[in-house]
Amino acid sequence: MDRMSEHMRAMRQQVLGGPEVLLPVEVERPVPGPTEVLVEVHAAGVNPVDWTVRRHGLFLTPPYTVGWDVSGVVAAVGAGVTRFQAGDEVYGMPHFPRAAGGYAEYVTAPSRHLARKPAALSHVEAAALPLAGLTAWQALVDTAGVRTGDRVLVHAAAGGVGHLAVQIAKARGAYVVATASVPRHELLRGWGADVCVDYRTEDFTAVARDMDVVLDTVGGDYEERSLGVLRPDGLLVSIVAVFAAQRLAAKAQAAGRRAVTLLVEPDQAGLAGIAALADGGQLKPLVAAVFPLEEAGRAHELGEGGHTAGKIVLTVAR
Repeated sequence: MDRMSEHMRAMRQQVLGGPEVLLPVEVERPVPGPTEVLVEVHAAGVNPVDWTVRRHGLFLTPPYTVGWDVSGVVAAVGAGVTRFQAGDEVYGMPHFPRAAGGYAEYVTAPSRHLARKPAALSHVEAAALPLAGLTAWQALVDTAGVRTGDRVLVHAAAGGVGHLAVQIAKARGAYVVATASVPRHELLRGWGADVCVDYRTEDFTAVARDMDVVLDTVGGDYEERSLGVLRPDGLLVSIVAVFAAQRLAAKAQAAGRRAVTLLVEPDQAGLAGIAALADGGQLKPLVAAVFPLEEAGRAHELGEGGHTAGKIVLTVAR
């Protein structure tokens, strides 16, 4: 392809700020380098990190295009790629935490940052999975090694990471306690939660006892309280205290427990494991809302409100 004459639509920001800084533009379509593939994006997932980066930059400096979760079709492959060919349906979370430019018609990605899209899911559903699903998978499977009979507590269990963590833990044979508001409890039971705790009116420490694993997606005072419900040598996995790992580990050690922090990373093996659960009927993402790509700002406004169960997804029309 002629990179000088090929263009695409993307949602780009020139400055940090609110949802209004996400503007539709026409930019040069990327070309896959060696070991990379070019993906024609059909849907892009929206995550809290997207609006955090939009507002604060963190590890990126404008101008840039936010977004990491994508599901689509391979349009071209670079030199050395053997895993995919043009026409394959794929999904993934390329490059995180470096820029991936997911809110666009096309993205390039290392082939091993992607996996085959779950056949049982649409592109919209698949785009809801990578970042949240890999966070849950890497916390519960790779880090905690959850297995049959383990007692697992999942906080904010109706959220993007939480609702997938409940399903992954159940697929591993765990007994799951989930915290969420009462209107979400029916959903959580449908996903397999054994006990639901209303965080607004109940103290989870009075319900959860001798837990093997706690997945903390909330932080604040949940951190210390969660250590208190673990069995001796039980494990707290925090996805919010990422840059306070030593402090958290010391606090846990003093209490006779263990604690680690986790920042999700691209992972083809995890994506394949998640896809297998989805195709086996053991995992299905909840898509709360769908917006066209050009309305990414509206999607961010909804997400930043903090009351959405499941995931928000953008679609790319052609």
